[in-house]
Amino acid sequence: MDTDEKRGLARNVAGYGDRDFSLYLRRSFARSMGYSPAMLERPVVGIVDTSSGYNNCHRTVPELIEAVRRGVLAAGGLPLPFPTISLCEPALFPTSMHYRNLAALDTEAMLSAQPMDAAVLVGGCDKTVPAQLMAAASADLPVVGLVTGPMLATFYQGERLAACTDCRRYWAAYRAGRVSAERIGEIEGRLATTAGTCGVMGTASTMACLAETLGFLPAGTASIPAVHAERLAAAEAAGALAMRLIEAPVRPSQLITRESVENALTVLLALGGSTNALIHLTAIAGRRGIAVDLRRLNELSDATPVLVDLKPTGDGYMEDFHAAGGLPALLHEIKDLLHLSAIDVTGRSLGERLATPPVFVDRRIIRARAEPISPVGGLVALFGSLAPRGAILKRSAATPALFEREARALVFDGLEDLARRIDDPDLDVTPEDFLVLKNAGPLSAAGMPEAGYLPIPQKLARAGVKDMVRISDCRMSGTAFGTIVLHVAPEAAAGGPLALVETGDRIRLSVAERRLDLLVEDAVLARRRAAWQARPAPARGWNRLVAEQVLQADEGCDLAFMKPADAKT
Repeated sequence: MDTDEKRGLARNVAGYGDRDFSLYLRRSFARSMGYSPAMLERPVVGIVDTSSGYNNCHRTVPELIEAVRRGVLAAGGLPLPFPTISLCEPALFPTSMHYRNLAALDTEAMLSAQPMDAAVLVGGCDKTVPAQLMAAASADLPVVGLVTGPMLATFYQGERLAACTDCRRYWAAYRAGRVSAERIGEIEGRLATTAGTCGVMGTASTMACLAETLGFLPAGTASIPAVHAERLAAAEAAGALAMRLIEAPVRPSQLITRESVENALTVLLALGGSTNALIHLTAIAGRRGIAVDLRRLNELSDATPVLVDLKPTGDGYMEDFHAAGGLPALLHEIKDLLHLSAIDVTGRSLGERLATPPVFVDRRIIRARAEPISPVGGLVALFGSLAPRGAILKRSAATPALFEREARALVFDGLEDLARRIDDPDLDVTPEDFLVLKNAGPLSAAGMPEAGYLPIPQKLARAGVKDMVRISDCRMSGTAFGTIVLHVAPEAAAGGPLALVETGDRIRLSVAERRLDLLVEDAVLARRRAAWQARPAPARGWNRLVAEQVLQADEGCDLAFMKPADAKT
């Protein structure tokens, strides 16, 4: 009997104390699935299945898996799909971010424990792709990424709509009294009319582009719309590529390097992409012991123009980006800013892939370097007495007139306090105030939700106010916009300076100086610090583990024990 544990079903045999018996039993049970002995001799490609009745973004996963199976079978392999946790942003309480690390644990365990020679990671929704890449980085099994792809925008009464930037735009208008309840109900049914992830450059699309930049997705596949036949063809090709990786492995440890991570940061900036992607990229890099330096982010941001004109920072949708040339066209436009030695899952270097200019680029969507949307990158990191370890501002989606300002803080102590008071007609607030939300970070009971997009107080919204400075230790959707400071670290629940802010305090924001400072005397802060108490840890389960192990935003909010012991700083 062949007991070569390096191939097929003979890998990772169960621990019965007799390896030959273990493999005999495994094959016997596999025969009950209807496989022939010849099929069971083939190399195995695992297929990560994240389909779920709760996850609309993954509606097409079953047909993608079938296409991957075709590719594996045609190449002489045995495709074995297996389920892992599926994360859908609006379907989870308190937030999908709270479960990203659980999905990563699940995926890593199944990649490592089950017999497979390579794998295809099928996912798409915001936290799913990051979780899969974190798992792959740790398991270091040869993998091919396959994203579900973005939805198509819908033409409706003279405009195009797609989740979720248009969701937020209409909801803000509804809160301001400019859209009726009847109209908002109509729009609800028109925002997501096809399968796929959000149709804008939100977190899902940003992470797909970063996964391609890192080399996990074959070139040009990040932006294929979910409902295009091209997406199924890419799935079949992913299965065939996974088979080639068995004979000529390219492992995640070869893809995730300091150079490729810096390339991903540069692409994130050029896209005007999601702030969430910075947390996820930091976690992925951290699994290989590579630290993301927020001060280096600022250096890259000052040298990287925003070239992609998509919502929420522009006008287009992901289908436009794909038709315009997609990520390969963008990479070619900024190739002088990239490390061209980085390789992808096919083993080719970025320099090789970009040696030939794209045949066509739609400059309405992917701008030329000489005509950028912005001459500087979409994100900046802020530091100061309020954010000693950093905070993030998406300046490409913000109001420049608010970038240099000192103002009074109006503080909300958690989501319940925010919900209770934000629309109170007697709320003491002016358009010049800074809205501050605390106790909503990764250690909080809220689980770092996308609540950083604090709503404009209703009485101000109805008076025509459309933007204010908003500061928090949580996140915002990649589809959101506004002058919003996020990921303040350390967070309030960890006892960071944000925990000590009170209504009436003065805060100074300077994007030019990359500063965020709390202008309160040290003696006053010392008294507040003496009175501050950490919240009790949850008693059991996943919540307890998160409370004991979750890291801060500047370290990717991963679990501390999942980082390698020799992690570089």
